[in-house]
Amino acid sequence: MKRIDFLKRAGLGLLTAKAVAACKTEDVSPTTTTTTGTVTGGTTNTSCTSTPAETEGPFPTKTPSSLVTSDIRSDRTGTLLTIKITIQNKNASCAGLANAIVDIWHCDAKGEYSEYGGTSMQATNYTSVHFLRGRQVTDSTGLVTFTSIYPGWYSSRAPHIHVHVYSSTGASLLVTQIAFPEDVSKVVYAQGVYASHGQPDTTNAADNVFGDGVTYEMSTVTGSTTDGFVLKHNIVVSA
Repeated sequence: MKRIDFLKRAGLGLLTAKAVAACKTEDVSPTTTTTTGTVTGGTTNTSCTSTPAETEGPFPTKTPSSLVTSDIRSDRTGTLLTIKITIQNKNASCAGLANAIVDIWHCDAKGEYSEYGGTSMQATNYTSVHFLRGRQVTDSTGLVTFTSIYPGWYSSRAPHIHVHVYSSTGASLLVTQIAFPEDVSKVVYAQGVYASHGQPDTTNAADNVFGDGVTYEMSTVTGSTTDGFVLKHNIVVSA
């Protein structure tokens, strides 16, 4: 099955389920400002509303426990991105959840994933490498920090990061995705290794995963293409 067919089929089921749940009722209209080269966009969730569950997609990390690392770049080139994710416990008035296990993964600047490939879903064979995948444990405030590159994009999907959150004992709490402010992505994709790939063919609103709104999945991204960007995002789970 081709990647776009997988996403369309998965997306239809998710949209139906989430429409019934009605967990997201409004969209985000990120405000982007530019001052002396700094670009800022997006607004992360601060309402203590549960973060929606999303598909882990066709390219989940195969053995995440073997990838305990904070710098997940490996040999991938692109604009520096520092990822700061705070896991909050809804059952404790959204206090930071300490000792939660957080796995993340995303595509490279060309829209390709490690651990997969050589198929109709992804032609390039990256089955033997593990770039842009990692695991960290939250500190006393619920925070994990990763060093990565700004993700690229691929057809039918808006830019995103996959996240799987586990309890300290390894019980799965949530699989979700993080959305990016589009105006920031436009700046990144116009330069460097991203330029040859061009601008995304799918907006957040047209995305199979984010199409029902990104109020609780939108990140805040600040920085520049010269110095890199910092992504901040709150994920609310019930633990």
